Amino acid sequence: MVFDCDGTLMDTERHWQDARDLTLRSHGLRAAPGFADRAKGLHYAECGRLMAEEAGRPELAGRLTDALLTGFRTLVAAQPTTMPGAPELVAHAAKFAPLAVASNCPADVVEACLAGAGLLSYFDHLVVPGGTVRPKPAPDVYLTAARLCGVDPARSLAVEDTACGVEAALRAGLRVMGVGPWPGEEVAARVDLWVDRLDDPDVFAWACRRVAQALEG
Repeated sequence: MVFDCDGTLMDTERHWQDARDLTLRSHGLRAAPGFADRAKGLHYAECGRLMAEEAGRPELAGRLTDALLTGFRTLVAAQPTTMPGAPELVAHAAKFAPLAVASNCPADVVEACLAGAGLLSYFDHLVVPGGTVRPKPAPDVYLTAARLCGVDPARSLAVEDTACGVEAALRAGLRVMGVGPWPGEEVAARVDLWVDRLDDPDVFAWACRRVAQALEG
């Protein structure tokens, strides 16, 4: 199983939102209507570029990106919180499947979040963009995670909370379980299952069944 981190394992999407708001305000800028939805799940550098372009100040992309990441690091370090059901699902899945994290966040942020939540030791691999590995929605982080776990992507299950992440996982050939607020029919129709929370009573049975079937071939 390959998990996204922000908004899937860790309750950090609110920190990204707060960091975006703080960054824009500190530069005297405002987000365009619907910006939060467009930015959700993007790599932080792409988010900084989008903020700058939509504000009509493309030359500020680098500064906004740096400020965004700094603000996020500060906020998330102060309050690492797991999403409901995430620790239980991870602990259970680790008993019968190799686990990995595929995230658009910097590696040190992912490691710090998971370590603070007591989850880091469950994962065999953490994959983030860098070098030839492109950020989501490219499939690279999921393809790399499956390869490192020694499992065919078609025999792997991704757990995602954003359209950007779902796109990456599907392009890599993984099955997908989506979690979080209802994403709309278009996104929901592309995944195997969409649930509000990972502590949904059906999640454990479904995820375990899918992974067990995949590992059996």
